Amino acid sequence: MSKLIYNQLANHKLFNKSIKFGLKRIKLALKLLGNPEKKLNNVIQVIGESGKFTTLYSLKSFIEANGQTTTMHISPSLKDIRERFYMGNRYLSHKEIKKTINQIEKLKIPLTVYECLTLVFILNASKLNTNYNIQETGALWRLDSNNVHDFPVIQICTNINKQHLNFLKKKTLNEIIKEDVAYLNNFTNIYIGKQTPYVLQKIKVHLKKNKSKIVYPETWKIIKSGNSFYYKDKKTMIRLNTKHVYSKGMRENVCLAIKVALDLKIDKKIIQKTLPKLFFEGRFQYLRKGKIKKKLQKNESIMVDGAHSPWDAKNISNYLKTIKKPKYAILAMMKNKQSDLFVKNLRGVFKKIYTVPIENEKGSLKSKELHKIASNNKINSESCKNFDEALKKISSKETKLCVVLGSLYQIGNVLKKN
Repeated sequence: MSKLIYNQLANHKLFNKSIKFGLKRIKLALKLLGNPEKKLNNVIQVIGESGKFTTLYSLKSFIEANGQTTTMHISPSLKDIRERFYMGNRYLSHKEIKKTINQIEKLKIPLTVYECLTLVFILNASKLNTNYNIQETGALWRLDSNNVHDFPVIQICTNINKQHLNFLKKKTLNEIIKEDVAYLNNFTNIYIGKQTPYVLQKIKVHLKKNKSKIVYPETWKIIKSGNSFYYKDKKTMIRLNTKHVYSKGMRENVCLAIKVALDLKIDKKIIQKTLPKLFFEGRFQYLRKGKIKKKLQKNESIMVDGAHSPWDAKNISNYLKTIKKPKYAILAMMKNKQSDLFVKNLRGVFKKIYTVPIENEKGSLKSKELHKIASNNKINSESCKNFDEALKKISSKETKLCVVLGSLYQIGNVLKKN
């Protein structure tokens, strides 16, 4: 059913599958629909290039553990379109999604598919009376279709990097920083996640005249004592007793969510109790069971991660270097990603990389193209027809870790197979 809905959107005359930034179309649609966005309580917007989902999901978990309700809008989904639309204590059904799309069709406004999906979220969230409505931006911020609320209660900016250069004219990091933060609201609470010194300095320049309350990343830090990591600010210290948080980047995202949660008056004990329950599907996820796991030898383990930007590659590489066993990769990427820079950051991590195409994705890089990129970066690699072939070539009696990475779309396919 999920595939049928995507096909309905992709093949619809009104809806454009390509990315086309702008707010005129969605604002007109919202006006004709009676401005449902104005009915959403306490809108929280999560902006940035990397770490949005882990930050958003952590914050959602803390709020709900506090006995409050949330809606959640994410992009992309992994296994099913329903994942994009969380409504208080459940996800929208396929029937509800189709019904809402039919309602939007009647407006006869040419929209992008992403704009249509944003409207699906807003229309359904507006029927509820949840405490918070959390939205993840698609790419950049200024002209993103989620940027339609006059007075969001919180705007969170996670790590900014060069991931979305392909959407800009000059293709510079400065452009991305400006698109993400120069147009943040003047009457909200802004939280800036951990950044490189250069990016943080540029952010502060853009926000110099912003009238919102701004919380910069210097107000909290991560400290290590023994084998444990801790969140620490001037008033509070919380042990990161997480079970599924492995990398520095993920810890920073969780801690950013902790800072926001504490400012929302969520008790430290509630946060502490919730941390072990955090689990991020498709992000540093070990497959402990399932069809794929059963195909492997007992001494083999497999992890999937949707990392697809050079910053993400650095983050996962730093984590994998702490694992002493041999590591092999199954790599697939979209054409619009910085594949050469991504692959460069994988040097010295894997004994061999097997390149594959992303199933059912026209925008996927061909396996041989990725293989050539890896070879040019002096990485031992081999081109394969598909994921199953690559997994079969990797599997042996050797103790090892197999890592599937490069695309959230590919991770979705793998999770479906499993």
